[in-house]
Amino acid sequence: MEKNNDAERHRAKMEKRKAVQDAEVASKTIESKGLLMLHTGPGKGKSTAAFGLVLRMLGYKKRVGIVQFGKGAWETGEASALKRFGDQIALHILGEGFTWETQDRERDIAAAEAAWAKAKELMADPSISMLVLDELNIALRYDHLDLSEVVAALQSRRDDLHIVVTGRNAKPELIEAADLVTEMGAVKHHFKAGVKAQEGIEF
Repeated sequence: MEKNNDAERHRAKMEKRKAVQDAEVASKTIESKGLLMLHTGPGKGKSTAAFGLVLRMLGYKKRVGIVQFGKGAWETGEASALKRFGDQIALHILGEGFTWETQDRERDIAAAEAAWAKAKELMADPSISMLVLDELNIALRYDHLDLSEVVAALQSRRDDLHIVVTGRNAKPELIEAADLVTEMGAVKHHFKAGVKAQEGIEF
């Protein structure tokens, strides 16, 4: 008898929860909107989450653009995998390594400006449904690009274009402009226990 009562209480609770959820969904009136999504924070997984969105978009046969800022000094698993999608992916790895690796500010600025020029080109391409600007936050953090210009361009994106920006230390202005901001927290990381970067995990 007690088991039946538990089941009935659970059913009644879930019925109320469903009513709340249905009402919340029904209150939304915008069918679709190109979103500016921001993955930031000190934790691992910002770019990885962005590539998950890329995979989802590819599953709907949409075309995706990716511009990688900073990265580029080594081959990554995601780059190798994404190249298999052919023309459905416009992948541009335009970094020369992170700024603490190059140690050449002028070179870093030139690389960031080239990557940003490619990003603007892809933003204007109507065949692109999603654009990932991987590690753009790093370029902005070190003032390799003009923040106000970048934010203005992202805000004036096409109505049907989704943009994902990744990288630590997102600028407040970019956080304010974004539709979705996810901060990855650093609770625990194997690197601090002495484990080196591994294929398929870090790159």
